[in-house]
Amino acid sequence: MSEPESRLSPAELRLLKRYSSPTISNAIELFDVRPRHTGYLPHTIRCLLPDLGPIIGYAVTSKTRAAPLEPGERPADLLGDYFRYVASQPGPKIAVGQDLDDPPGLGAQFGEVTATIHQKLGCVGHITSGCPRDLDEVHALGFALFGLNPCVSHAYVRLVEFATPVLIGGVAIHSGDLIHADKHGACIIPHQVAHRLHEACAEVERRERPLLEICRSDAFDLEEYIKLRAVTHAKVME
Repeated sequence: MSEPESRLSPAELRLLKRYSSPTISNAIELFDVRPRHTGYLPHTIRCLLPDLGPIIGYAVTSKTRAAPLEPGERPADLLGDYFRYVASQPGPKIAVGQDLDDPPGLGAQFGEVTATIHQKLGCVGHITSGCPRDLDEVHALGFALFGLNPCVSHAYVRLVEFATPVLIGGVAIHSGDLIHADKHGACIIPHQVAHRLHEACAEVERRERPLLEICRSDAFDLEEYIKLRAVTHAKVME
């Protein structure tokens, strides 16, 4: 879970929400704090309501199953404590749920009712390794959904665990992780660079602008482009 001092101010969060997730990803690369093939969810976890635009928030985590109960199984009722956990975390929040079924997607953890209560508790969206439902109703809430695909039923969905690390598309997400997500996918923002990320996003755009100007020019010069690109890609944030 992230430390309070690492959390961004509302103004900083609003600034980052203006950018696309590819720009966020490019900006993180400038700090050279993690391998470039890590820190984002795979294409299998897709944005199901892409016109809602980017979201940014801190992860609140859970694990669920939707398969029928085994004979004699009496699962604990964790829902009340889970809701109290979600409510206790500073926002904005993104509900991140690992579907433990194999294969995942047998039943939805999130539909209209679950999205509505989570929105009331300060969540702006849901990311799952499974499949949510009620897309039209959840869209009307302005609540973002990410997952494998939509599904029909909630089946026997029940909460198994919460506030612990989860695996979404093979990527570990911890309670309190800062996530930016949009129609391209979801990216985890390292806390150690979060406060400088807006500056880095602006730097990404600044570096790309002359490259785009060369490409759009009627006097396009390939060698000039290659030379400028080499200089641009050699720099990191100090």
